[in-house]
Amino acid sequence: MLINASVTSISWIPSEAITGPVRLPMDVGIGHYDDPPPDELYDVAAFVAADRCRFANELKAWIDVDADGRIVDAGYAGGGHVGVTSMKLMGRRIAIPGVGYPVMRAEPEHRTDRVRFLQTAGGRTGAPMPRPVRRPPFVRVVTPTAWTSLALTIHADGRAEHEVVSASPFPRHWIYDSSSRLVAKSGFINFQTWAETNIGDRSPWGDLDDADALMTEVETALERQLSLVIMRSGEKPELRKLAVGDLLTRQGDPGTELYLLLDGVVVVEVDGEALAELGPGSIVGERAVIEVGVRTSTLRALTGLTVAVARADQLDPATLQELAAGHHREAQTT
Repeated sequence: MLINASVTSISWIPSEAITGPVRLPMDVGIGHYDDPPPDELYDVAAFVAADRCRFANELKAWIDVDADGRIVDAGYAGGGHVGVTSMKLMGRRIAIPGVGYPVMRAEPEHRTDRVRFLQTAGGRTGAPMPRPVRRPPFVRVVTPTAWTSLALTIHADGRAEHEVVSASPFPRHWIYDSSSRLVAKSGFINFQTWAETNIGDRSPWGDLDDADALMTEVETALERQLSLVIMRSGEKPELRKLAVGDLLTRQGDPGTELYLLLDGVVVVEVDGEALAELGPGSIVGERAVIEVGVRTSTLRALTGLTVAVARADQLDPATLQELAAGHHREAQTT
């Protein structure tokens, strides 16, 4: 009996993710950010080919189990997908193909009742990127490497487990399981670190052995709906940045704003006890705005943090009530 499973990463560039002078082409409309991928993704190759993201690592694998429940064979399928970089120059749109690196696959790791697969895929975007160097000519035009390393374990009883082993610090990586559902996302991206360090041999295809990936759970569909309102309602939101350890809110303080987490992870603390960690896409702070007027929890930055600040009058009150009720239930079950 053949048992198939998969895990896929989609690597894309969110709005406001690029910092420094290099963001100028994005600001003037030459380059573009990517819209968030969907909650479910069934045709990865078509999604990449449509310029909806930059890279995809599609790890598919299978095991063959005999009538006695023994694994007699196993193998890989799937692969890496590299998109194009579309740019608008002098009123014309051009597409520059990305550069895909060879897909790296470890030998399947067999155990009595399971097999583990490991696959690394990625490359460079098609559009070159200038970066400063210390020696003449003082500027190099080269694009850093983006990648993910995914692991997939398939059990003889049909269960499958996935893991993001490592990933480049930029861009954003979203993870889809065997049922093509979005199940996780990278919690913190760092354009500056990526641009300065993941050049040349500083990648899995060179001398880089590991690069931990901080992954977070997926926000709710309601939060995703509200995030579009906050970011695209016609009024550009204020962006606020916090360093590791900074407080976004303090329990007991008055509160009149709510926040969309664009990048980074916060720890939710109530009476000094950590209850949860929230990542990009989460909307926080709504209870103080619509209920009691004071913060009911402390939100502490676990990583560097970028948030979009929103006012209650930008969002439908009934929707905010629904969001607050959902958060309250989640806190009770944490």
